Amino acid sequence: MKIAIPTNDKKTVADHFGRCQTYLCFDEKGNSLAEINNTSEHMGGQGLPPELLKNNGVDVLLCKDLGPYAISLCSENNIKVYKHSEAELINSLFNLWQSNKLKEIAIGEGCESHQ
Repeated sequence: MKIAIPTNDKKTVADHFGRCQTYLCFDEKGNSLAEINNTSEHMGGQGLPPELLKNNGVDVLLCKDLGPYAISLCSENNIKVYKHSEAELINSLFNLWQSNKLKEIAIGEGCESHQ
């Protein structure tokens, strides 16, 4: 299993998952697996962030917030999404997920400001 967290500084969770600089990837035990540079169209490249993540073998996305369209695209790409709007540090967000304190979100639970 490959878990991705969006970041701009490798310490904190990026506010907007599609506009982050990189995605840090971990296995389910928290071992570092990879760093994916965000080359999606949001950053001047091609494709959408969920497609980029899927093409890099990501199964789970942990983030602050995202809209229903992004959640739908993640679902289409078989990526489970978990969010915590107050998340600041990458390791704290990962620990919440690892401790089963985050629930998988559905399309209707997206951030209203991203609609």
